[in-house]
Amino acid sequence: MDIFSNMAIGFSTALTFTNLFYCFIGVFLGMLVGVIPGIGVLSAITMLFPITFYLEPTTALIMLAGIWYGTGYGGRTASILLNIPGTIANAVTCLDGYPMTKQGRGGVALFMTTVASFVGGSIGIIILMLFAPVIARYALSFGSAEYFSLMLLGLVAASTISEGSAIKALAMVVLGIMFGCIGADIYTGTPRFSFGLLELTDQLSLIALAMGMFGVAEVIATVGKIEVGDVGKTNVSMSAMKPTRDEVRRSWFPMLRGSSLGAFFGTLPGTGPSVASFMSYALEKRVSSEPQRFGKGAIEGIMSPEAADNSAEMTSFIPTLSLGIPGSPTMALMLGALMIHGIAPGPSLMTEQPSLFWGLIMSFWIGNVILVILNVPLIGIWVRLLTIPYHLLYPAVLLFICVGTYSVNTSSFDLWIVAFFGFFGYMMRMLDWPAAPLLLGFVLGPLMEEHFRRAMLLSRGDFATFLDRPISATVISITAALLVWGIWSALRARRIANQAAMEQATTG
Repeated sequence: MDIFSNMAIGFSTALTFTNLFYCFIGVFLGMLVGVIPGIGVLSAITMLFPITFYLEPTTALIMLAGIWYGTGYGGRTASILLNIPGTIANAVTCLDGYPMTKQGRGGVALFMTTVASFVGGSIGIIILMLFAPVIARYALSFGSAEYFSLMLLGLVAASTISEGSAIKALAMVVLGIMFGCIGADIYTGTPRFSFGLLELTDQLSLIALAMGMFGVAEVIATVGKIEVGDVGKTNVSMSAMKPTRDEVRRSWFPMLRGSSLGAFFGTLPGTGPSVASFMSYALEKRVSSEPQRFGKGAIEGIMSPEAADNSAEMTSFIPTLSLGIPGSPTMALMLGALMIHGIAPGPSLMTEQPSLFWGLIMSFWIGNVILVILNVPLIGIWVRLLTIPYHLLYPAVLLFICVGTYSVNTSSFDLWIVAFFGFFGYMMRMLDWPAAPLLLGFVLGPLMEEHFRRAMLLSRGDFATFLDRPISATVISITAALLVWGIWSALRARRIANQAAMEQATTG
């Protein structure tokens, strides 16, 4: 079946009235929730997930995708206007977006990030359409050894290529795997690390962990630090959104570079948009003839990361749908949504349920178009929402988090888990420890354990099975190279920093 036939199947599914309606509802709710500081895409999807329980699987996934897109757009608004990233990837947008707002050019930043997101998303969708079937076809030959190797590559890549210290990121991956080991053994049913608590014989709730790490921790970190008066309404008026010719000229190549880089990192299991946005920002600063402009309102500093963010979000669906491996923390929640609705992600998904797969992919186009139509005229409404005093806003945010968490398992114990990981996430922020690798380790750890033990059973305990199989051996080699490169880079950067400090002390 060629690509045009697949597109026809997808559009015939996505363009039904029901699916269009819920796509619009998802986009609108996502924008509304995402623009509120302290929630973000992970918390938004988990809070609004119960709405989809009684919908058809395809309609439910289309709505979740709309929530996902809309939350990302809303997070960009908060990043630019208030210097509060809605997601990890939006943190890069703050670096040049917020200075543009302080210069009276917040409207330009909001409009241009909308354009960059649409371009990046479109390129990501095209790559998803072209390469997902190819990857799925080859994935039919994958066994437990290959799955384990791919997941290990994803965790190491997310740690060694991410922003900040690679050693810290690897430590967070290990800690996430340890949290994922809590619960009953997958083969024997023996409780592990339950400390005699019946609630811990089940695995920790992913939703509770995500709510605490990204929702509650964000609220704690931002309480008392937001100045509502910094948001000027004239800065986001329609007339103030028109970019200059020089800004348009400077934007095209960063958008294309960011989209390409984002598409690459999105296809890697376990990396996703946060890595892509940081890497694209670093690339633009390196290739720029005026790197001193970055951090002071450079248009390239918002165009490339936003294009990379959206492109990576689209191509993250390649490992998620084709291999059943989440490409980002957000994709981990989407993978859970697929399973809850009785859909098994994997190579057979495209052949067994083509209308669901291609309907979801084509809904991405529709969702991006709706976001472009909605985003620009509604900026004024979002600004008025952001002018609500934060001491009135954050209690509502915490209430939504509690309701969203409790509604999933109707367990009050999950609220204590949210509180614990909220405090833990805040302490990680204070110590500059990354949260995304921990979440990825928590999601992939149990899956890695299952495939590792299965591979050991099939090979009768022979570790060489991971090197005897060509695909697994290749992936393991890439993983080892990334690990060595990441540790070497971290040690080299530390040595250079120490030398610079010694020279400064000597000259001083």
